[in-house]
Amino acid sequence: MSRSSPRLRQSARVLRHWAARPHVLFGGVYGAVLASSMVAALTEQGAPAPADRLSSAKWLAVTAIASALAHGYAHLIARRGDRTVHGVRAAARLLLSEWPLVLATAPTLVVLLGAAWGWWPSRATEDVALAVNVVLLFAWGLLAARAGGRTWGSSLKIGTADALLGLAVVVANALIK
Repeated sequence: MSRSSPRLRQSARVLRHWAARPHVLFGGVYGAVLASSMVAALTEQGAPAPADRLSSAKWLAVTAIASALAHGYAHLIARRGDRTVHGVRAAARLLLSEWPLVLATAPTLVVLLGAAWGWWPSRATEDVALAVNVVLLFAWGLLAARAGGRTWGSSLKIGTADALLGLAVVVANALIK
């Protein structure tokens, strides 16, 4: 009995290849750090009300979209110099290619919205969001290392280092607030 079908293995290989593309990795890492930093910055002392969580979710969504547009716009301007982007369609495609950054904030949005809608207590939302994003940073680092041909042992170390680096960036951003 086969452990997995050839079709399933092929699908997994395609997904790994797609997720290991530089702009997807960049967006995933940037979005996870952005989401963690936003939650840390928007958090008040004490037990926040559900309305505060809803407001935080809205701010996170707006900030993620604005950041993605800013990155796309910067790429658009940078590529004008080498004439690789021509026309409105190409510009729109370039701006829309920043979607991984927005998508990477989705787990944190779910955590915030769940607290706002009463699915779970609001008091530990920051800790849960931070933990989710540190796990995502680990996964992005692991994926990038494996895609780069590293061994599992090396990839696990790289993923751990990436998660800790991301955590340090989030803590630094929180201290700056």
